[in-house]
Amino acid sequence: MANKSIKDLEKKVFTHLKERGWDNLRPADLAKSIAIESGELLELFQWENKSLEDVKNDKEKVEKIGRELADVLTYALDIAVLLKLDTEKIIIDHLAHVEKKYPAKLMKKRVAGEPGTEALYWKIKKEYRKKGL
Repeated sequence: MANKSIKDLEKKVFTHLKERGWDNLRPADLAKSIAIESGELLELFQWENKSLEDVKNDKEKVEKIGRELADVLTYALDIAVLLKLDTEKIIIDHLAHVEKKYPAKLMKKRVAGEPGTEALYWKIKKEYRKKGL
């Protein structure tokens, strides 16, 4: 599916749903399915905390992650398509919100463990929660 747009993917998802008579699924059922499948994805990491490199080097685990992630992403696209959400727009808008909320410079400092950045991160998060954002 290389070089396809997200719009092409949305059309394919809608066709998939329509062909099976699933084009009237309830959003709550799809949201529950996302939560259930994300739990299965999380289960792959239960009782371990491997680094990115360690996980990437475990081909079997990466394959399992891909299958569970496909379930999560597909249900997410199902709900987006059925609600006629512009997937590209909502993702771009979300990234812009995160860029504003968590400036890259601050986050890089936090990851590097610079003193005071952890407290600042939690302060930002708390302020946004108060605003309901």
